[in-house]
Amino acid sequence: MDVKVARTKKSKLSNVDINNLGFGEVFSDHMLIIDYKNGRWQTPQIVPFGEISILPSSCMIHYGQVVFEGLKAFYNKQGGINIFRPQKYHERMNKSCRRLCIPEISYDLFITGLLELLKLDKDWVPRQRGYSLYIRPFIFATDSYIGVRVSETYRFMIIFSPVGAYYKEGLDPVRLITSGEYVRAVKGGLGTAKTPANYAASLLPANEAKKKGITQVLWLDAIEHKYIEEVGTMNICFVINNELITPPPDGTILEGITRDSVLRLARDWRIKVSERPISIDEVISSSRNGTLNEVFGTGTAAVISPVGEIQHLETGITVNGNKIGALSQKLYDAVTAIQYGEKPDTYGWIQTV
Repeated sequence: MDVKVARTKKSKLSNVDINNLGFGEVFSDHMLIIDYKNGRWQTPQIVPFGEISILPSSCMIHYGQVVFEGLKAFYNKQGGINIFRPQKYHERMNKSCRRLCIPEISYDLFITGLLELLKLDKDWVPRQRGYSLYIRPFIFATDSYIGVRVSETYRFMIIFSPVGAYYKEGLDPVRLITSGEYVRAVKGGLGTAKTPANYAASLLPANEAKKKGITQVLWLDAIEHKYIEEVGTMNICFVINNELITPPPDGTILEGITRDSVLRLARDWRIKVSERPISIDEVISSSRNGTLNEVFGTGTAAVISPVGEIQHLETGITVNGNKIGALSQKLYDAVTAIQYGEKPDTYGWIQTV
C-alpha cells in the first residue's frame, strides 16, 4: 500500500523534555491523513503535524459525527517498539463507526498508516519506564451543510503524543464521587461508542467534582440511579470477598480493552470473576462489613488506577486504608510487563515494530 510522505523540515523533539511529560500536551512531528470520498478511502498521506482547514459549515461541528480511539506504544527491553492490542482497538473503532453511520476502515489501512507514522516518529516514543506514546486515531465527517443527515465524506487521522501518567496521583489511590442528578448514557444510546458526545456529558459533573478535590465521577445508571456503570475515564472493578466484580457491557458502558485484558489475566490466575450489575448500596454495605477488599479503575491512559475513597450522597467510604490493593498492583505489574516486553506475551496482544 502506497503512503505519501511529506517530512517536516525541522523536528520539534529537541525542545521537549521527553522524560518529564504530562498527558496529551505534546505532539510528535507528523500526522496521518486518509480522506473518504466517492464511497472509498483514498491514498494515505503523512504530513507535518499542524493545523487543518475546516469550513464553519462542516457538519461535524454542528451534528457531532465523530469517533476516536486511544492506544499506546512502548519501548521494549530489546530496543523495539511494542503496540498494545491494536487489533482490539481497531475493532472497537469500527463498532463506534457503525453506531455513528461512519464508514468502517479496514485493519490493513488502519495498521499500515499507523506503522508508517510510527517508523517516521519513532524517536518520540519515551524510553523511560512509566512513559509511553499515546496514539490517537479519529474520524470526522467533512461534508459542508447545515441539516441533520449522514455525511458522504470523512477524514481519518492519527496523531501521536508522548505521555506520562494520566492522573497526577499515578498509582496512588484516587477519590471518586457518584453522579448524583446527572446521567451519562442509557441503553440504546451512545454509551458503547467512543464519541465526543459521551465525554461532553461528563464534563460538568467532573468539573464540579474537581472543585471538591475529587478526581472523577463514578457514574450510576440513568434509570434507578443505583447501579454502578463506569468512571468518566475508565471502567471500574470491585474486589469483594476476593471476588472480582465489574459491571457488564450491556449497552451503556465502553467495552474497555484494558478491562478485557485484566479480566483475562484474573481468570487465568483462578480468581473468581463476575460481570454483573453491582449497586452502590452493595459497595457501601461490603465496606461496612469488611468484605470490600479493593476498588480500581482500568483504562488505556491509566492502565490501573486504585480507588481510595468513594463519596455517595452523605456517605463516604475508604477503601483498603487508602492504599493500592494487592490485586491492583499485581494486575498493573502484569499488564505493564507485557507492554514493555519485560515478560513474554502469551496472549498475542503485542505487535512489535
